[in-house]
Amino acid sequence: MSPHTITVRRAVREDCPRLLELIKELALYEKAPQEVTVSLEHFSDSGFGEKPVWWAFVAEVAGRVEGFALYYIRYSTWKGQRMYLEDILVTEEMRGQGIGKLLFDRLIVEAREKKLNGMIWQVLEWNAPAINFYRKYQASFDPEWINCSIETP
Repeated sequence: MSPHTITVRRAVREDCPRLLELIKELALYEKAPQEVTVSLEHFSDSGFGEKPVWWAFVAEVAGRVEGFALYYIRYSTWKGQRMYLEDILVTEEMRGQGIGKLLFDRLIVEAREKKLNGMIWQVLEWNAPAINFYRKYQASFDPEWINCSIETP
């Protein structure tokens, strides 16, 4: 574990510039940096405007946001309301210190508190570190789409 204190908290509007930096880092890791086209204004308003459509948790280390998990509510006609994990990222230099687990565990708590019946997400088939991380949660993997889910009763 890091000698630094790791704090997980709800994201606030002021985090948006840093979140967008991390989103671009994730896109670079996923070999698609050109795909990030959202403006800071649109991103911020979508999360903190009159009608937010996404929520996030951030992980701070020594006062700097080094990871985040961003989600929204998805409706399944078969399952009802579910949390959709859009992105989870820990900066490359901070990986392996338990930050991802803290963020993921906080999402599970949030899903339970909101009485959502599960969480779903996607993972790239070549992203072995992420797949191995999700296996620790006994996630279900769809072999065609590599969609993942866990139950949060």
